[in-house]
Amino acid sequence: MIIQPKTRGFICTTAHPEGCAKNVQEQIDYVKKQAPIEGPKNVLVIGASTGYGLASRIAATFGAGAKTIGVFFERPASDNRTATAGWYNSAAFEKAAKDAGLYAKSINGDAFSREIKEQTIDLIKKDLGKIDLIIYSLASPRRIHPVTGETFNSVIKPIGKPFTNKTVDFHTGVVSEVTIQPATEDEIRQTIAVMGGEDWEMWLEAMKNADVLADGVITVSYSYIGPEVTHAVYKNGTIGRAKDDLEASSKRINQLLESLGGKSFVSVNKALVTQSSSAIPVVPLYISQLYKVMKQAGTHEGCIEQIYRLYADRLYGKELELDSNGRIRIDDLEMKPEIQKEVDELWKKVDTENIYTLSDLEGYRSEFFKLFGFGFKSIDYSKDISPEVSIESIKD
Repeated sequence: MIIQPKTRGFICTTAHPEGCAKNVQEQIDYVKKQAPIEGPKNVLVIGASTGYGLASRIAATFGAGAKTIGVFFERPASDNRTATAGWYNSAAFEKAAKDAGLYAKSINGDAFSREIKEQTIDLIKKDLGKIDLIIYSLASPRRIHPVTGETFNSVIKPIGKPFTNKTVDFHTGVVSEVTIQPATEDEIRQTIAVMGGEDWEMWLEAMKNADVLADGVITVSYSYIGPEVTHAVYKNGTIGRAKDDLEASSKRINQLLESLGGKSFVSVNKALVTQSSSAIPVVPLYISQLYKVMKQAGTHEGCIEQIYRLYADRLYGKELELDSNGRIRIDDLEMKPEIQKEVDELWKKVDTENIYTLSDLEGYRSEFFKLFGFGFKSIDYSKDISPEVSIESIKD
């Protein structure tokens, strides 16, 4: 099969196995060039196949020499369809870990379900004994509640009143105005059920009850706050309500882990091009301008740089600094006043005519396609290759 990118809105419906492997290898190479992390030894990453979750697994394995189990819900190749990017990422990661003599196994299925929790706990008992770091990095639009069976669907909407602002079609470069109608109370409830902290708590409760948590265990879930321009659709919108719920869950998890001397944290990370962020109106335009400013300032970071810094400087560094709400702030470079001031000035001026000079839209687009394995100069995309790639620890 000759695999080329095919897009539908903010989703690329194809993925390239060699390109995804290249993306993974670049992140591995970055970590291997850094100082070793004196940190976790047995790590569970829930939502391990893309973005921050994938970077969390790579940094733990190749930075700290940790054994990792990754949980994700991805689709292998079938008929004339490629696998998902997350499938190819995970296959490449497992192979690289094995080649380095490092333990890595994966579980593919619905992380919200009881069955996948039980399967994961059984694997931990069999192979690792106890876990000392749990990263919770799920990004799903839908959840079936494991107790009630109710299906929840999340929405990305403001709360209270309509929100109007600029956005960009990052495929065409057209800047336009978008108006998003406010969420209903039921949409808020469902978004919290999908993207809030209940499932994170369920994982930790199940693992504690099964006695697979090590003394001093740490668990981290990821969040985002962002600038004023995105607050209506993010921080003060339905996603923000879900993140508030996540922070409340973190406090309860802290109480759950108290007897083990464990800790639960929410890490507020930088805005980056991910499959999730591409779906949020307004955010791609903000990110493309943020990239321009931070690259010029020499402070731009991708997922792997962020997570390496989270591990090396914060979680396993000399002293862990928290904000007034008890959160880790890895978005500190993004939120510097001088950075935000410059982005704000660009935001006021940007339109379709000047989008390529007042933003790094080309960089945004390039990063988007790299998520799916496209755009690497060293890869011949006209070559006929097989989309069939297996993940050794996952049996069909």
